[in-house]
Amino acid sequence: MRIRELTIPGAWEVTPQLHADDRGVFHESFRAAAFEEAVGRRFDLRQVNISTSAAGVLRGIHYTENPPGQAKYVTCVRGAFLDVVVDLRRDYPTFGRWDSVVIDDVARKSVFLSEGLGHALVSLEDNSTVSYLCSLEYSPELNRDLDAFDPELAINWPTIDRNGEPLTYIRSGKDAAAPRLADMRLLH
Repeated sequence: MRIRELTIPGAWEVTPQLHADDRGVFHESFRAAAFEEAVGRRFDLRQVNISTSAAGVLRGIHYTENPPGQAKYVTCVRGAFLDVVVDLRRDYPTFGRWDSVVIDDVARKSVFLSEGLGHALVSLEDNSTVSYLCSLEYSPELNRDLDAFDPELAINWPTIDRNGEPLTYIRSGKDAAAPRLADMRLLH
């Protein structure tokens, strides 16, 4: 397992070692000891979520009020996603910056994001499925959203899907009406 920190402190890309034979492919998606050694902390699992999306579905940017914040360990089990991490910690020099990783059912990478980071996914193929391991149980009073198309963030969203076809974005009403980073600054 290879674990590297992204350009956002507290966000990590995890690349497993794949073991393939005539039966298929096996890999460890998470190993606590390796994770803790690389990241320098424990990951306390409180909830697991599974989400399946059509190509073009964009979920997020979602985050949890910090404290307590919510850490996530995100793995694509089928299909492909662009996983985007946004730093929403006001006291960090990387506040408002983002990084991304393609997670799919080929390389089997995962993304870990610490408390205080925002998260978004765009599905690059129909029926793509992602699993989120979460450090905090669902707490609607702490959940927040940020506009994924905020020009201040300038996220480089993909324009084509995994098969080279044009992507049409599909967002929930809540995500489409989410505030921008400038609005977030006004609240605090």
